[in-house]
Amino acid sequence: MSNMGMTQPQQPDTRHPALPAILHVEGLCFAYPERTLFADWSASISPGVSLVRGGDGRGKTTLLRLLAGALPADAGRLQIQGIGLLDQAPAYRQQLFWVDPRTDAFDQMTPLEYLEAQRGFYPGFDEQMLKALIEGLALAPQMDKQLYMLSTGSKRKVWLAAAFASGAALTLLDMPFAALDKASIGFVLGLLQEAADHPARAWMVADYEAPREVRLSGLMDLGD
Repeated sequence: MSNMGMTQPQQPDTRHPALPAILHVEGLCFAYPERTLFADWSASISPGVSLVRGGDGRGKTTLLRLLAGALPADAGRLQIQGIGLLDQAPAYRQQLFWVDPRTDAFDQMTPLEYLEAQRGFYPGFDEQMLKALIEGLALAPQMDKQLYMLSTGSKRKVWLAAAFASGAALTLLDMPFAALDKASIGFVLGLLQEAADHPARAWMVADYEAPREVRLSGLMDLGD
């Protein structure tokens, strides 16, 4: 453990106590010029939903970017189901889902085109679940519009649909409820409540507080 503020899971998963961890982190180090965020931090992330909690500027998004391989760490080893980021980067990234919810990299694509690209990337992509996600998030009217034309909330719904349908072993969600309407917040909460019992997938949710009525398998508290 390190000065990152890692705590023991507050709501341990007792339904699947023997399941192997999805993600292993060993000796993760990262510093910005003005301060160190993570120093020799190690952890194992189990199936279910884990919370990365912290106030503004505490490193929630930075941690997700490091785990996704989108930001290079100063040191450390990351493995998803035995596949290492350093020596098997393409295979590692195929085991996880991550998109920066603020990105404009896909703005010229339609949601239909973006989701088609994710379907081709993830071997376990769940087509039936995608249909339910499009309906549950009320995305059908937006599917043929370019992403730059969508509201912030609608774009975030597209990322969430891709995340839950991807079938990825590890899914990283940054502030998943931000900019969503009340009905969509309730729908995503239901998805996370179901995800808490999944025996083979792990979700890491970065937010200010735990999602309501979602049983956590782990908590990483970065402080306020």
